[in-house]
Amino acid sequence: MPPAHPFDFDYSRADDSDDKLKEECGVFGVVGASDAANFVALGLHALQHRGQEAGGIVSHDPEQGFNSARRFGYVRDNFTKASLMETLPGPLAIGHVRYSTAGSKGAVIRDVQPFFGEFSMGGAAIAHNGNITNADALRKELIERGSIFQSSSDSECIIHLMARSMQRNIPERMEDALRRVEGAFSIVAMTRTKLIGVRDPLGVRPLVLGKLEGDGWVLSSETCALDIIGAEYVREIEPGEMVVITAENGVESNFPFRRQNSRFCIFEHVYFSRPDSIIGGRSVYETRRQIGVELAKESPVDADLVCPVPDSGTPAAIGFSQESGIPYAMGIIRNQYMGRTFIEPTESIRNMGVRLKLNVNRALIKGKRVILVDDSVVRGTTSRKIKEMILDAGAAEVHFRIASPPTAWPCFYGVDTPQRDKLLAATMTEEEMRQHLTVDSLKFISLDGLYRAVGEAEGRNAKCPQYCDACFSGEYPVKPSDQITKGFELKAAE
Repeated sequence: MPPAHPFDFDYSRADDSDDKLKEECGVFGVVGASDAANFVALGLHALQHRGQEAGGIVSHDPEQGFNSARRFGYVRDNFTKASLMETLPGPLAIGHVRYSTAGSKGAVIRDVQPFFGEFSMGGAAIAHNGNITNADALRKELIERGSIFQSSSDSECIIHLMARSMQRNIPERMEDALRRVEGAFSIVAMTRTKLIGVRDPLGVRPLVLGKLEGDGWVLSSETCALDIIGAEYVREIEPGEMVVITAENGVESNFPFRRQNSRFCIFEHVYFSRPDSIIGGRSVYETRRQIGVELAKESPVDADLVCPVPDSGTPAAIGFSQESGIPYAMGIIRNQYMGRTFIEPTESIRNMGVRLKLNVNRALIKGKRVILVDDSVVRGTTSRKIKEMILDAGAAEVHFRIASPPTAWPCFYGVDTPQRDKLLAATMTEEEMRQHLTVDSLKFISLDGLYRAVGEAEGRNAKCPQYCDACFSGEYPVKPSDQITKGFELKAAE
């Protein structure tokens, strides 16, 4: 969101956050619970890490019909107010937290989901996590045929495709629409009586099913959001599956798309998902700890301390410490109350962005050879500043160990990634990156090592990769049609 006042400068977004991949979006839905919107608000709060720009909730009440609220900012600042939640009655509701990956960047209320459409057989709302890679072509076609778009979001294409479908009911119209869509989508939608969940045939983005006491059912991007409302985790929605849920009939499942080999986003394991979530039956925390174990095996170094770059590097640092035998220490402390700071944004103050967020534990670091463990290196700006802070505190040596392979390619499936020439690994070798960051050593986990950490004992299957790892390998499971039209060049076949 843009500053509300020129002195109200958001350091959390202005500086080092530009050096991280942005967490796509989060979706959540509930059916069969009184005041379902309250459950959705709690679920969205648990999914806040997946999108901090804005959030929205649509609910349906048999007497009042559909109601919606869309707001900028955090869930806690909007959807905890009784005056707002009272406007969202009913036993059925869906919600969405957003970080813009397509459409206008920043605060544009018309781009905030869920989107709502009124059809001949009744209204429907839709919340989408992912990215449609042929959205430009679809949008052009739909506009030429008379569709009037209200937002710049790729997700709105689905509503217009549904409106033009000749199928008999809304779930069938959604199936019809999604057959035209390319890319990644995990969708939570609702009609007057039904909660609907769909994953694309590759299962790139996550979606899980949960059960509330009584007749209530839940759909969520992650299992951690089920925990906050006391819902029981049932299973993942399978790639290419559509579930239609009612309080009366429970879950009805079908597979409207051609079956394909799953290509779930491997970066969900590395960074996007909360460490207390479960993916594919595996604890995200345990996977990240195992990444650290693999890193220590692949790239050992003689040092005195293993320190995480908070908070995403913590589990991997613990694993590195356990495998290497080098003591783990909190050498960098995060300011938990970091937020918007009322200081004039001069250049000297702007450059303090990282220090406002992170501070070095000087007494611990001084004179030590330090291994810093972080989840990724994107542009490299944050890594350089953290290195400088560690050296300023008196460290003897600084060694970086990165819990993902080099990020050398942009993601087109729901992650906000810089252009390829802005990615450090796209223009530099590992040694050149080490020199650029001016550290004593720099090592990334190998792609095979990452696959072993997520449970693939034999590593990556080069002929048929088990995950989507395009940001590391440049091998896109779905061609990004719109980007290719704009001139993006795919990796040449080896």
